[in-house]
Amino acid sequence: MNKVDIANAVHAKLGGTKVQAEEVVDIVIESIVSTLKKGGEVSIAGLGIFSTKTRAARQARNPRTGEAISVPSMRVPKFRPAKGLKDAVK
Repeated sequence: MNKVDIANAVHAKLGGTKVQAEEVVDIVIESIVSTLKKGGEVSIAGLGIFSTKTRAARQARNPRTGEAISVPSMRVPKFRPAKGLKDAVK
């Protein structure tokens, strides 16, 4: 399933136009991304929690040359599934 399939499901459930359904999906995704950019977390009941995690700086190796490379610390997205989602997938 991709973004278009989700928009089609929203359109089938709520009606309206497909363009409106795509806008709704875009707004939800943009809201999640903007909250994560600010360092917040998004909790959706029954689905899970979207948050960010700081990955520490580390030394890595270039596999082609074997040269040591310094990788800076960075924030990465993280998702923790809710118990309801875990149980549904089992």
